[in-house]
Amino acid sequence: MLKKWLPWKFIIKRAARAYGFLDPINLLARLRRFGHPSEVHEPIELIRAGVIFHARGLVNTRAIQYNLDWIWPFWIVKQFKPNDISFIPRGFAFSHVNLTHRNWTAVGHPDLPHYPIVDPRGLVTPYLDGWSIDCWMVSKNGRMLVPSEADDAHQRLNLENDALSVSTHIEKTSLRLDTTVWVDETPDGFQTHIQADGVAENGGHLVLALRPYNPEGVQFIDSVAFDRKANSFLVNGQADVHLDHTPEKVLFSNYENGDVAHILDQTEQKTAVDCDIGMATAAAMFPVGKDRTTEIKVSLPLIEGPAARSTSKKMAAAHSSVQGWQNRLADTARLKVPDEKIQFLYDAAVRTMLLLSADEVYPGPYTYKRFWFRDACLMIHALLAIGLSKRAARMVLNFPSRQTLTGYFQSQEGEWDSNGQVLWIAGRLHDLTGITYDENFVKSLFKGADWIINKRRQLDTDKPHHGLLPAGFSAEHLGPNDYYYWDNFWGLAGLQSAGRLAGEYHFHHERDEFYRQAVVFQQRILESIDNIPERKRKGAIPASPYRRMDAGAIGSIVADYPLQLTPPNDPMIMNTVAYLTEHCFHSGAFFQDMIHSGINVYLTLAIAQTLLRAGDPAYRQLIRNTADLASPTGQWPEAIHPFTKGGCMGDGQHGWAAAEWLMMMRNLFVREEGNTIIIGSGIFPQWIETGQEIRFGPTPVPGGQLTIALRQSGEAVLLDLDVDSGNTAIEMAVAVPGYRTHKRSGSCHALKIKQL
Repeated sequence: MLKKWLPWKFIIKRAARAYGFLDPINLLARLRRFGHPSEVHEPIELIRAGVIFHARGLVNTRAIQYNLDWIWPFWIVKQFKPNDISFIPRGFAFSHVNLTHRNWTAVGHPDLPHYPIVDPRGLVTPYLDGWSIDCWMVSKNGRMLVPSEADDAHQRLNLENDALSVSTHIEKTSLRLDTTVWVDETPDGFQTHIQADGVAENGGHLVLALRPYNPEGVQFIDSVAFDRKANSFLVNGQADVHLDHTPEKVLFSNYENGDVAHILDQTEQKTAVDCDIGMATAAAMFPVGKDRTTEIKVSLPLIEGPAARSTSKKMAAAHSSVQGWQNRLADTARLKVPDEKIQFLYDAAVRTMLLLSADEVYPGPYTYKRFWFRDACLMIHALLAIGLSKRAARMVLNFPSRQTLTGYFQSQEGEWDSNGQVLWIAGRLHDLTGITYDENFVKSLFKGADWIINKRRQLDTDKPHHGLLPAGFSAEHLGPNDYYYWDNFWGLAGLQSAGRLAGEYHFHHERDEFYRQAVVFQQRILESIDNIPERKRKGAIPASPYRRMDAGAIGSIVADYPLQLTPPNDPMIMNTVAYLTEHCFHSGAFFQDMIHSGINVYLTLAIAQTLLRAGDPAYRQLIRNTADLASPTGQWPEAIHPFTKGGCMGDGQHGWAAAEWLMMMRNLFVREEGNTIIIGSGIFPQWIETGQEIRFGPTPVPGGQLTIALRQSGEAVLLDLDVDSGNTAIEMAVAVPGYRTHKRSGSCHALKIKQL
């Protein structure tokens, strides 16, 4: 009630003027003029995330630059070093945040949504947004090997056995350090494990250090205690860090006395430390003999808290379907190509998708460990493509729980693409698996379709946006609030999907209405595009009817991929791709100028998909360029710095990027064009020329599953199609580049294709 009758704006304006500040009310109004009027000006979710992010950045500003003698994580070392390409000046910086090396790799279990992460130098952050564990080497004469300060490191993602692990190897003159991090189930429940092996030619110490920071910056450690009898640290009264054998000595420090790294030569004096500022540090030191290797193992519960151990023990019982990596991977489509890098990136992406879909679908294990319909639907599409249909169905069937009474599928307010995305992925799930939806779920979808219809009923008949969805912030990296074609293409695809589903379930009235509305909607979108002055659109599709061609136009090619609202090689789509390629590429990939200000992998692959569909072989170079941008552990951050090639935006292990890599690999072998399955149209000729077998599958297609295998035989290619389908009339077109095209029905299982 106070908000209604108190003159808040007047009070704020008077207070600002009294203290010499800019008028925040006027400033905010000016800012909003850069976009179009919208129901939601500033989405609370993004504001909340931004406030938290920069609150951490403010702490970093206070903690880091005045304590550069501390041992800091890799990104800080690089970003604060004046002779490094990653250096960022600090003079007018509001907060100090990681803008150059947002890279990390999650380990975990395919059925549990808890993600310890490892940074590019082996720093382990075991709990979400928590403190970290680091390992160092110290020689007898006091020289140190500090991973974050090392110029080079060899890091890899290990895919063997029934675990997922990250190993980091670093050497410096006579010192060597190897660490490996993984998660598995033990008698004490699910545990995170760290193994460290240290070598010092002349002897020294291997140091296990507790650090009050992570890849985003400072994260407080208020207290640390070491129990020598139990051989474990207790951090902040919660986390139990167990060591497999007793250290020679354990040292502690607080902020007042500086980093524990400064006192490694001292003798042990106490067993605990408290720090009011939250910058407590501790180090356990293990002797390393001359020319000998010392190995230590550290374990701690996968989840943090006073009851973590008992909770971890009960976790498997709570997840009755919990299975190990090998069992889960057995359900996925296998890729076999004679290209080591592309093969590895596919296998890594499959594991990323399993990790990030253990519970809900998350776009990342850390910064983006929260739900968005946009990322979820596109990631679920990839889950379907690699055969994880049951997992995909579980998530889609849970979508109505996020639907409002108006029919809006809401993860964040003000995003108008979500309803179209939900309807589209529900249609894809039905088409690819034959799933039968119950009546309540179908009615939820119809309610979502009605929301789209009602939302686009605008009366501005003389305006370019007439008949489109309202202005919104859409995919949030296309620009300020506007009438984005991205939203409208998704809405159109959603209505078409709702019409098909209504027909399948014999809701004839709804079918007719959804189809009718889709036709009107499509006509209005095309009219809107046609009415944009040619000097602004250049034969292409800008981001909105009010925009000139710019990087935001990347959202408009969604009409081609994945929605196929336009035919292959559509002139407007290809002109859009041509513009983006000429004006918005860096290092051979799409550079998103807006907000992300970095090279974007999943949008680069969207362009590659459009080129593949158009029969333009340029898609191959985009795939190779994308592969070259991956981290040594096979991951892509959301956006990549053009010079450091480190992450500069979003999560350091981005789920949408992994999903698009999987979709790219699948579509090289098997893709759909209308009612026809296209076989092999994207296979690299170099793969065939090796003479080795190339294989992909099984992957779902309408009516069943398909596995494709081929190898060169003289001047021909022998093609095997393993079709698990009850639909013998399924139409397929074999279109391997450089070979004759063949059309066959679903009964075809073997074929010899001759060169053109």
